[in-house]
This record gives sequence, C-alpha cells and structure tokens, in this order.
Amino acid sequence: MANLDRIFHALSDPTRRAVVERLRQGTASVTELAEPFGMALPSFMKHLGVLEKAGLMDSEKRGRMRQCRLSDGALAPISAWMADQRALWEDRTERLAELVENKELDR
Repeated sequence: MANLDRIFHALSDPTRRAVVERLRQGTASVTELAEPFGMALPSFMKHLGVLEKAGLMDSEKRGRMRQCRLSDGALAPISAWMADQRALWEDRTERLAELVENKELDR
C-alpha cells in the first residue's frame, strides 16, 4: 500500500502527470522533458526524483545526457487498485438495487 501512496502522491502534481504522459510516448532526455515547463532545472529534477521514487520512471546516463523512460508496469498498481474498487462498488450497487426492488415489492 505504501507504494500505491507514493504513486498517487507523484501523480497529484500536474507537472509530474505531464511528464508521465510524455514518457508514455517513449524515452526522452531530461532536457526534452523539462522544456515545456519553464522552470529551473534543479526544480524540475525534484519532480523526476519523486517519479523515480514512486517507481513510475527510470533514468540512466548516456554520455552527457540523462535519458528517462516510463518504468515497466509503472501503472499496474493503480490499475489493480482501481479494479478492486470497481468490483467493490459494483457489488454494493447491486445489493442496493436489490434492496430497493424488494422494498418496492413490499408496497
């Protein structure tokens, strides 16, 4: 559950969500990722650190450039959690519908 908390924390920021969306298209350098945001590179690197700590992205240094990519299965914990939540709420909704139908039949 702690990893899920880190993922949701990382995705709570619009800059980090935009980085994840960009990385869904493929590998990019830190410079490419930072370009649209107009912030100082040290500030942007903090965002990348949060994404790496959450397990959403990986980076490696190639020559003088740091390349970033979306981690394999990065969003799988969210998908699993959402599926569990969906099943839970569908079950509750079905039980509520049955209760309402039974109450109407009793009238």
